[in-house]
Amino acid sequence: MTCVALAAGLSLYSLRDAVSYFYMPSEVKKLQAERSAVVAPAHNLRVGGLVVKGTLTPPDEQMMRAFTITDTQAELRVQYSGILPDLFREGQGVVATGHFDDAGVFIAAQLLAKHDEKYMPPEVAKGLKKTHDEMKGRAP
Repeated sequence: MTCVALAAGLSLYSLRDAVSYFYMPSEVKKLQAERSAVVAPAHNLRVGGLVVKGTLTPPDEQMMRAFTITDTQAELRVQYSGILPDLFREGQGVVATGHFDDAGVFIAAQLLAKHDEKYMPPEVAKGLKKTHDEMKGRAP
């Protein structure tokens, strides 16, 4: 039994850097205020939220585009170089994998967008619900 527990522990320890957690913009802002290593430049992570309408910029010569995501409490600027997924839309949920640059802008290497009119990435839906519930709990 001890061998099984040790093997499991070693497996989890070895995977610690491979795990990619999901953060909403308000969580990112809190981590930035705390100067957490999670949001240090070049540290890979996933962020997500709703794409704010009217924030998507046209592509430049390098196909770089920028947009803002929100969880209704905070906003986060994202830059992405490449062709946007076919299902990417303003006002819809998106999850981005990437890192922060030295200026605090999230540089996305990959974007995951919704699948159909009723779908939102589960992490975004859960995060938005959590934010909504927390705000409801604070209301007078």
